[in-house]
Amino acid sequence: MASSWVNLAEQLGSDLHLELTGPGSRRSALTRALRDAVSDGRLASGTRLPPYRSLAADLGLARNTVADAYAELVAEGWLVARQGSGTRVAARIEPVRVPRVPKETPARPAPAAHNLRQGQPDVASFPRSAWLAATRRALTAAPNEAFGPGDPRGRRELRRALAEYLARARGVRTTPDRIVVCSGFAHALRLLFGGRVLRGPLAVESYGLAFHRAVLESASVRTVPLTLDEHGARTAELGSLTGVRAALLTPAHQFPTGGPLPPERRVTLVDWARTCGGLILEDDYDGEFRYDREPVGAVQGLDPERVVYIGSISKSLSPALRLGWMVLPEHLVAPVLTAKGEREAWASVADQLTLADFIGSGHYDRHIRRMRQRYRARRDRLVAALAAHAPHIVPTGIAAGLHAVLRLPPGTERSVVKAAAWQSIALDGLADFRHPSAAMPAHDGLVVGYAAPPDHGYGPALEALCRILPPAGPDAGAVLRQK
Repeated sequence: MASSWVNLAEQLGSDLHLELTGPGSRRSALTRALRDAVSDGRLASGTRLPPYRSLAADLGLARNTVADAYAELVAEGWLVARQGSGTRVAARIEPVRVPRVPKETPARPAPAAHNLRQGQPDVASFPRSAWLAATRRALTAAPNEAFGPGDPRGRRELRRALAEYLARARGVRTTPDRIVVCSGFAHALRLLFGGRVLRGPLAVESYGLAFHRAVLESASVRTVPLTLDEHGARTAELGSLTGVRAALLTPAHQFPTGGPLPPERRVTLVDWARTCGGLILEDDYDGEFRYDREPVGAVQGLDPERVVYIGSISKSLSPALRLGWMVLPEHLVAPVLTAKGEREAWASVADQLTLADFIGSGHYDRHIRRMRQRYRARRDRLVAALAAHAPHIVPTGIAAGLHAVLRLPPGTERSVVKAAAWQSIALDGLADFRHPSAAMPAHDGLVVGYAAPPDHGYGPALEALCRILPPAGPDAGAVLRQK
């Protein structure tokens, strides 16, 4: 007999999958299936089984067949039957736990005691109450069609809210029809390059996320590094890169070294794109968080037809929501939608509607202002701790963002990163972000995130960090002067 699903009890609303297979009669098949369900824990001790009539009807068996199976299991001690309380799983039966098959992939290491990794926001500050209220309002107001097959561009409510917000806060020039919602920056890269909307080679900054380079490599895109200095990417080099017609940069706050791209280099960048018919990919990963400088607008505002502007809420709200966006030149909208394809790659409609309400109601702006103050206070504590305990280590790139770069004396980075692991500190060395083909000199340093630790753990994390920093040496001053 084929497998069957049985409703154990209407009042419980639960189902049980019984495999009525194997040799013998139907009664023996049912007896064997119930015994297996008890032994492997699917029927817990004390669970009430359906009456004979109900189970017989669900399985297409005679009532006597079910009654005989129950009686046999009662006699064996698997079940107990009492008048007035029905037939239940015996309390003394302990389920036999099926051992787990070891996975081939290695287990994740235990979390470090002090999390100072870059790119992680303060998850404890997620605005739960405001987000829940926005969800209720959004779902209450949503039209019925919102819960059917949707638009691959994303919900229009969110695209309208984003167009208004990005114009006001980031100087982006767009309309809702030129915004495509995605699940984050990596998803945007996969759509653009994995979907063959754009092709390599691609100019990138000499320091950046290795994960992004891996995404591009998986799409067979060759990346060509641009030199960085204290003013960011040397965009004048683009004209000398043979075959390069696209460039990926972080103009608002170079990742990870810090600092905005100066106006003259922005102009050079846009002029290069216009001259060669190229495109600029602008990663605005933390443009809202600035502390000691005036706001820096998006490069996209200089020429919307030459810039693909990419953003997300992974730093501003939470990476768990998986919501991002691309602001596209008009001629790229249709190819990107074609690359997006199947609905399985689309972001949750409920989350899109909630974010649209969250932005439109002003809660997003209020959250950004609150977190800007919180992160600035965190940054100031880091600077003060270094001044008190390691004054020879100067943090750089701290006018904005969620991390700082600590320049180290030459030859010390590897040993400091190893010491951090021994002290259960999670952080990254600057070398982890260096492009393997970069021609510029390598600098030793640490990339220290100050947003992730909980309030009660931030002080101990800073103390642990200061303990592993190298002492002042004869070469330290020379290294810092190079910056």
